[in-house]
Amino acid sequence: MLGRDFPRIAEVELDNREGTGPLVISVANGDGGEFAHFLLPPAAGPTGAPVPVTRFADKVVAVAPGPDGALYLISRLNAPAGRLLRLAPGDTNLAHAKVLVPEGKAALLSDRGSRSLAVTDSRVYLRRIEGGPITVAMVAPATGQPLGPLPLPPVSANHELVPLAGNRVLYDMTTYLQAPAYAIYDERRQSMDETKLSAAGGLDFSDAEVVRDAATSADGTSVPVTIVIPKGARKGGKAPALLTGYGGFGVSLTPAQLTAEQRLWLDAGGIYAIANLRGGAEFGEAWHDAGRLTNKQHVFDDFAAVARLLVQRGYTDADHLALIGGSNGGLLMGATLTQHPELARAVVGNVGIYDMVRTELDPNGAFNITEYGTVKDPAQFQALYAYSPYHHVKDGVRYPAVLLATGENDGRVNPMHSRKMVARLQAADPAGLPILLRTTANAGHGHGSSLAERVALSTDIYGFLFDQLAMTLPLPSAK
Repeated sequence: MLGRDFPRIAEVELDNREGTGPLVISVANGDGGEFAHFLLPPAAGPTGAPVPVTRFADKVVAVAPGPDGALYLISRLNAPAGRLLRLAPGDTNLAHAKVLVPEGKAALLSDRGSRSLAVTDSRVYLRRIEGGPITVAMVAPATGQPLGPLPLPPVSANHELVPLAGNRVLYDMTTYLQAPAYAIYDERRQSMDETKLSAAGGLDFSDAEVVRDAATSADGTSVPVTIVIPKGARKGGKAPALLTGYGGFGVSLTPAQLTAEQRLWLDAGGIYAIANLRGGAEFGEAWHDAGRLTNKQHVFDDFAAVARLLVQRGYTDADHLALIGGSNGGLLMGATLTQHPELARAVVGNVGIYDMVRTELDPNGAFNITEYGTVKDPAQFQALYAYSPYHHVKDGVRYPAVLLATGENDGRVNPMHSRKMVARLQAADPAGLPILLRTTANAGHGHGSSLAERVALSTDIYGFLFDQLAMTLPLPSAK
């Protein structure tokens, strides 16, 4: 029997995608990024006892079996950016692990199970991230000798690596301007062939370009930002700009094709920007730790610095800047508009958290303690209260136009957060710009929402933004 000793907030994932090796059991300690791992060998059968391999304290964040029976592990113990370990076939004692690839500048991605690693007879494929874009390095399984990078477009991301027969690997690649497409890498020929597999949905972004930049946060930290602008656009300082960010739970904002809503934004002359804030893992676990628990204020400082950079670079000004984020990104919206009400014209928070003093009392709140902290710890309580958006709304302050959206069936973030926050903002600034609550009985945190509900939400959000920034779409040309 496995699970009796797991913490109450444990989340368990099983992985045996290759179908021949052992079953990898990953146990997450809530949502803060700690994992334990177990193996169930094929010979053990359904009633066999899983073999423990790592504990939470070991800071191993991914385990993948190789074709030779060896185990490959990504460890962050004394290596926040991660290093690759190898256990010999049949050995599950972590103390015997050999360092195959030491910690480097780029951080090793660490999804659960074997999703961070692909292992073939002649290569280990390591997904790496440095500031947002993802690259894939290839190394020899026995020695860790570098074998070069997997071919990928610039400023792109990879999310899937599937070993195939004949020493080949199927993998995806995506950019901000192109839909995910798949290619096959042939290890023998050391070449890449594109396939006809694609998630193309008819969106064309060939008229846009991607610019990478960096802002300087309050403590001097360099914070990356990706800016998507129409080709040939001039910096007039008044273009409508939409800035988003997340900054939490080790979630990295990586390149992904822009959406239909963002296509409309560009069509109306807008600029779209994505900030890679601390609290994510764009530079590894140290980047995550710098934006969690008592360090959470760094996230809000980073976001404000990126917003100011867009103005300093001549893209926009405060009257034409809008901010948008959801869930933990909704907390980011609340903290930004209360700490810097002058920063933007409009703010949209979707299913956000705004009362940080009470959030852990919600059914899902316990899962967030490893990320936000608890009011039971004096230092963490002081940090939570210091940035809690609801507690820092001030009477008489002119706030930007605000739209907070929530769903009555949200089991992840209590809808009371959005309701309370809107009520407090309306009472504090009754004669100011619109402060609106959007709520629906047909949705929760967004997962599994119907197409009609998603379209209705997007329509309301972008209708609000277009109105506040006085944006219009060009008329279609006559044919």
